Amino acid sequence: MAQRDEPVTVTLAGIARLAGVGRAAVSNWRRRHDDFPSPVGGTDASPQFSLDTVEEWLTRHGKGDGVAGGWERLWPRIEDLGDRDRMGLVIAHVGLQLSRGGTASAEYAAPEMTGPERTLVEEALRLARKEGGNEGFHFLLRRWLGTHVRQIATTPAPLADLMTEIAQTMRAEECVRSVVDPACGTGGLLVAAARRWADQGGLRLVGHDHDPVLVCLADAWLALEAAGTERKVLVADTLRDDPLSRADADLVLCNPPANERDWGHGELATDRRWQFGQPPRTESELAWVQHILSLLGPDGLAIVVLPPAVASRRAGRRIRAGLVRAGVVRMVVALPAGAAQPYGVGLHLWVLRSPGGNPTGSSVSFVDTADCRHTPSTGRGQAVDWDAVRDRVLSGLRGDAFEGTAVVPLLELLGDETDLTPARHVPATAAATAVDLRRSWTGFDAALLALRDSSQALRALTAVREPADHLDVSVAELEQTGAVTLAAGTPLPAGFVQRGPRPDEAVAVLTPLNVGEGQAGQQWMTSEDVERLHDEGKLTLTAFGDVVVVGSTQGYDAWVETKAPTVLGLHLHRLRVDPERLDPFFLAACLRVRSNARRAGTHATVSSRVDVRRLRALRLPLEEQRRHGEIHRQLIEFEHAAAELGSVSEALGDVLAGLLAGGGLAGG
Repeated sequence: MAQRDEPVTVTLAGIARLAGVGRAAVSNWRRRHDDFPSPVGGTDASPQFSLDTVEEWLTRHGKGDGVAGGWERLWPRIEDLGDRDRMGLVIAHVGLQLSRGGTASAEYAAPEMTGPERTLVEEALRLARKEGGNEGFHFLLRRWLGTHVRQIATTPAPLADLMTEIAQTMRAEECVRSVVDPACGTGGLLVAAARRWADQGGLRLVGHDHDPVLVCLADAWLALEAAGTERKVLVADTLRDDPLSRADADLVLCNPPANERDWGHGELATDRRWQFGQPPRTESELAWVQHILSLLGPDGLAIVVLPPAVASRRAGRRIRAGLVRAGVVRMVVALPAGAAQPYGVGLHLWVLRSPGGNPTGSSVSFVDTADCRHTPSTGRGQAVDWDAVRDRVLSGLRGDAFEGTAVVPLLELLGDETDLTPARHVPATAAATAVDLRRSWTGFDAALLALRDSSQALRALTAVREPADHLDVSVAELEQTGAVTLAAGTPLPAGFVQRGPRPDEAVAVLTPLNVGEGQAGQQWMTSEDVERLHDEGKLTLTAFGDVVVVGSTQGYDAWVETKAPTVLGLHLHRLRVDPERLDPFFLAACLRVRSNARRAGTHATVSSRVDVRRLRALRLPLEEQRRHGEIHRQLIEFEHAAAELGSVSEALGDVLAGLLAGGGLAGG
C-alpha cells in the first residue's frame, strides 16, 4: 500500500473528541476564532480538517487538555488507512508488541505491514509506555469493532462470562485443561476462559477462524490477557478444512455464524463428523453443532450460542432427535433479546456433552430467561438483567424448582417435532409465584401512591369562567423573530437503522410509527454512524430542551426532549427555543392540544399532515410562560403516573390469572 500524500483529516465531531468537548463548542470556536483551521476537504455540511493543523491550533489555544488522551489522538491516523483489514492489522501488531512475547503464534503467518503502518505501530508503542499499553489496545479494538459493527459479530463480555460459569459449574471439581473455539473471531470467548482458568496452570487455548485479520487480533488479545498460557490460533475454513480433527477438548465455547448457505453441504456429504445425520443445506447451525461435538474429549462439554429457530425447524428434527436420544443435549437456555448480535432476537444457549462419554442423565433442563430485563438509569428502553439471567440458569443447573425452569424426560421430547424451545416446556404458571404476587402488589401500591401525589397539585387548579383575551402567535412568526429554530426530520439512511433492544451507547431513532410504543418497536443507530451522518447534514438530532412535534394528524403530539439525543425521522419536527424569550414546556403545552393541530392541518394528500409553522401559541411574558410550563410539567408527571398504574395493574392481573389457572390461589 503506497504512502498517502494527503493529510490525515478529521470532522468537527472528531475535533470535539480530541478536545474533550461537545460538538457545539467546536462550532463556536470556528465562528469566534479567525485563525481556526480552514477545511481541507469534505462539504459545507460536513467539512474535514487537517489533523496536524487542528492539533497545533488546539495546543496553541490551550484547548487540547480535555478528557481525550493520546489514544484518542492516535485513532484518526489509524482510521485514515481507510481499509478494515489494514486497520485491524495495525491494532493486532500493537497488541502483540505490547505482550511479553511480542510475536505472533507460529500457527499462522501475520500479513506484512507497509511503512506507514509500521510507523503507526511505533507511535502506539511510544504512547503505551507513557499512558499504559493494555488499556490502549482495548481502546483501539473497541473503536475498530464499533466502526465495523455491521460486518463483525462479537460475543459480549457478560454472555462470555456466563458461558464459562456454566462450564465451571457443570464440571464441578474437574480441571479445564483445554478450551477450543472453532469460530473465535476476535477471541472474546477464549479470553473469558483464560480469565477464569489461567491461574490453575496448564491451560491450553485453541481457536481458529476463516478471517486472517480476526485471527491476528485474537492472538494479540490472548497474548496480552494470558501471557503465560499456551495458545494456538489458526486461519481455516472450519467446516471444510476441519483443522482440529483430534482436539480432545475439555471445553468448547462457540458463537458460530448463522444462516449460512455456502457451508460445504455438497462436498461434505460423506464427512465422518455427521454422526447424527448429514445436515440439510438450510441447517448450517446443526453442521456446526456436530463439528463441535467432534472436537470434544470423552468427558468434554460444549456451550454454543445458536439462533432460536434451530430448536424447532422441521428440517433439523431428525438430527435434534438423535442428539436427544444419545443424551448429548443437557440444557437449552433462552436468552433475552439484546444478549448478543443480532440484538433484536432472543438467542439460545445449548449445553452439550460429548457423545463419546457415559450417559449422565435421562432428561433435558430448559431455562427461559427471556423476561430477565430491567430499565437502566438512562431511562428509555430496557437492558438485559444479567444477574437475573445468571441466577435462573444456575438454579436450572442445580435442579432447583425455580421460576422459568423445567426438567423434561428424554422420552417426552422424542415426538413428531422434537422441539427444544424452552418456552414450549417451561410451564406458563412457573413464572407466577408467591414472590411475584407480593412484588406485584408492592408495585401497584407504589404506582397508586405516585398517582395520588401527582394529582394533588393539579386538584388545586380551577377553571377560569371567562379566560383573559390573550393574543396568540404562530410558530412561523416565532421563527422569523429568532425565538424558535425549526428543523424537519430526515429520511433515515438505508442500512443504518437497527431494531430491537438498544445498547447503552446507541442513539434512539424516532418515527411517527414508534412514538409511544414499547420495546418491540424500538429503533436505534450506533453513535459512530450518527456522528458521521450528522456531520454530513443527513440527520436531524435533538438536544435537551428541544420541543419535538409529530407532523401528522394521526398520532399527533408535542413534547419537550429530556432524553436527548434522538434521531428524528420523517414527519417529526424539532423546535429549538431561545430560553431567554421562550419557555419550552410552555410552548409544548400550547402545541400539543389537538384542536391546534386540526387548525394547522393540511389535506392535500390522502394522509393528513400538520403544517407546524401554522401552529399557534399564546403570547405571554416569560415569567407567565414559566408558570404555565411548570403546570405542564406537573400534568406530564400525572399522565406518566397514570400510565404506570395501568401497566402495573395489567402485570398484577397477569400474575393473579396465572396463579388462578394453576390452582395457586387460596382464600377469597
